[in-house]
Amino acid sequence: MRQFALALLVSAVTAAVYAPIGLLWWRRARVRDRGLRLVAAVELEPYHSALLRQEATEAAAAELVLDGYLRIDEEGAAFLTGQGRDPARAPAHPLPAALLEAVRRHDPEPVSIGWIDGYDEDYRERLRAYRRERDALLPDIPRMPGGAGNLLLACGSCVGIALVMLFWLLAGALLVTGRPHGPREWAWTAVAALGLAALLLAEKANRVVRERTEPGDPLGDLVRSDAHPALAALDEEQRTVVLLSVGDRHTWRGTDTVVHEEADDEGDEDGEDGDEWLDEKVWWEDAYEYRASDEDMDEDEPESGAATGTAPPSSG
Repeated sequence: MRQFALALLVSAVTAAVYAPIGLLWWRRARVRDRGLRLVAAVELEPYHSALLRQEATEAAAAELVLDGYLRIDEEGAAFLTGQGRDPARAPAHPLPAALLEAVRRHDPEPVSIGWIDGYDEDYRERLRAYRRERDALLPDIPRMPGGAGNLLLACGSCVGIALVMLFWLLAGALLVTGRPHGPREWAWTAVAALGLAALLLAEKANRVVRERTEPGDPLGDLVRSDAHPALAALDEEQRTVVLLSVGDRHTWRGTDTVVHEEADDEGDEDGEDGDEWLDEKVWWEDAYEYRASDEDMDEDEPESGAATGTAPPSSG
């Protein structure tokens, strides 16, 4: 009789433990399938996808280069072409149009795309506005159940595990010390033993359920599936200069300047040390002027040499 009662009790506890696991599997499978269906219906706009990958500025610069609005030299400085300076012409998409407007604000000074992406507030606000507009069209992916972050549920689970382990120890002790008589009691003993073995595997079963119903990141996989068409259309040389310009946030700053309020005071107090500090901190303000002056010096050298040459002797 004890074996029957033990088998019945162990079976009831085992069912009570595995019922929430089965319910969790059912709920997570439904949520996963629903999320996958929602993501499968999403049609991401290429620039939105690039923005989610943090590549929107690279894609916009690539489109401007391909369409002839920009020229980027081997040092990463971006210049407007004749087409880029034409105010009547602009890309149809708002992101490359915003980048072109930002470059126009710095014309005729060279500017790096990275400087615009990092410090041009008008361009950054246009990016944020575009992302808000496009993110509002994304479906609301259902949250996967599982109790993550629920402190009360976590504490309850810990208490439940402790009680189940205590029951397992007591039931195991009764099972080992019992002396079954006849095939029926042996059968009840086998049922109790199988139930106790199933209880030992409950934690593993819960882990397997979570692993097999894990949805992953379907929206992220969709975002990372394809590169932007403009980036894919660049040749190797164009890709190199575009990435160089996007990664440069300090060398080419266009018409922007940085004013150090404490520079004059430190220069007066420290003398030459202050001047050296200022030389190190102040950015290069006029790249065009330096280039132009170098070219003028190269052109004037032959003329100056001819002017200072030895004059022919006079007939007198």
